[in-house]
Amino acid sequence: MPELPEVETFARQLKPTLVGKTILSADLRWNRTLATPSPKKFKEQIQGQKILDIGRRAKYLNIQLKDFNLIIHLRMSGDLLVRNSTISPAKHDRLLLKLSGNKSLAFNDTRKFGRVWLTANVEEVFSRLGPEPFSKEFTPQWLHTALHNKKRQLKPLLLDQTFLAGLGNIYTDEALHMAKLHPVATSDSVTAQQAEALHEAIRKVLKAGIRRNGASIDWAYRGGQFQNYFRVYDREGTACPVCGTEIQKMIVGQRGTHVCPNCQTVR
Repeated sequence: MPELPEVETFARQLKPTLVGKTILSADLRWNRTLATPSPKKFKEQIQGQKILDIGRRAKYLNIQLKDFNLIIHLRMSGDLLVRNSTISPAKHDRLLLKLSGNKSLAFNDTRKFGRVWLTANVEEVFSRLGPEPFSKEFTPQWLHTALHNKKRQLKPLLLDQTFLAGLGNIYTDEALHMAKLHPVATSDSVTAQQAEALHEAIRKVLKAGIRRNGASIDWAYRGGQFQNYFRVYDREGTACPVCGTEIQKMIVGQRGTHVCPNCQTVR
C-alpha cells in the first residue's frame, strides 16, 4: 500500500499536468470504487469542475476542485494515470475522468480496494486522522505524551492512522530502527529522549522517501528508488548497516516486521 512518500509523489507529479484542467465528464466503471456520493450525484456534481490544486493528507490524495474535493485512497493496488482521452480504457480502470485539453485521468485498481470520495467538506473523510508528521502539532513533546497516553506496542500504534497519519509498514520499520526502538516495546516505556529520537527518525525517513519518489517493491507502485536505501525493511538475513548483525523478520500486530536484534532491544 502506498504510504505518505508515495502519495506525496503522486500529488507532486500530477499537479503540473492537471491543475487548471476542467473535468468534462466521469465514467464510473465499478460503482463500489465510489464511497460517496451516489454514482448519479457524483457524475452530476463533478462535471464542469475545474482542478485548482492537488495535495495530500496522510495516505489520501486530495484533488481540490472549484466546489468540491475529490479524495482518493489508493489502498493495495490503486494507480493514477494521465492519458490522452482518445486512448481506450484499460482492463482494471475503475474511474475515468475526461478532462479539457484532450486528457483523461484514470484510476486503475486491480484488486478493487481503492476508494474515491467527492465532498464539499474534507473533514467527512479526514476527521479521525492523527497529526501529519510534518505539521507544527507533531513535536517531540507531543509524541512523548501521546505515547504514554496509549500504552500499546510501538509498531501497531505508529501504524494507527488515528494516532499519527501517513506511516505504513515500510517507514515504521525504518524509523524504529533509526531510533533504536524495538517494535514490540510498549509506548509508555519510551523516555523523553527516545521520543525525540523517534520524532527525528520519522521525519528523516519520510523526507528520504519523498526525495527518492517513494519505494517501489512490487507492481502496484512504479518509479520510486527508496527501496535501494532500506535500512531493515525487506532485508531479512542481510547485515544491519549500523552494527552488522543479521536482520530478522518477525510478526507484530499481524504485520511482517524487520528488526536488528542488536540495535533494537526490548527492556
